[in-house]
Amino acid sequence: MEIFEAKEVTEELMEAFACLVPQLSSSNQAPTREQLQEIVNSPAVVLLMAREEGKLVGSLSLVVFRIPTAMRAWIEDVVVDQGQRGKGIGEALTRAAIEHARGLGVKTVDLTSRPSREAANRLYQRVGFQLRQTNLYRYTIE
Repeated sequence: MEIFEAKEVTEELMEAFACLVPQLSSSNQAPTREQLQEIVNSPAVVLLMAREEGKLVGSLSLVVFRIPTAMRAWIEDVVVDQGQRGKGIGEALTRAAIEHARGLGVKTVDLTSRPSREAANRLYQRVGFQLRQTNLYRYTIE
């Protein structure tokens, strides 16, 4: 297994997201080439990819930002192809994101995961994430 940062938008990357996004969200479409280019070019986003047996099978977005109290990071959109789950790919992506954040001087890495995603929640706890007692609020802009 290889974990690497996507630094350019290729056909392989486009095809991977066309396959992975529907497994992550039934209400969102895969990003366009232009949207992927914006992600890859963003200084705030590290797009990590997992390759297994020559095929892109997983992705994780690490968002890094400075606020007045410290450098922080947020993990978003972790997805591993359904046929490749249970092989440690999600854990490898998560650990790579943590190490990348550490190298940037980040103080904390946060993420959210639905309670119904039991395997993902076990993974995050195994890696060292701690469940926080907080309220998460969302405002949807339409």
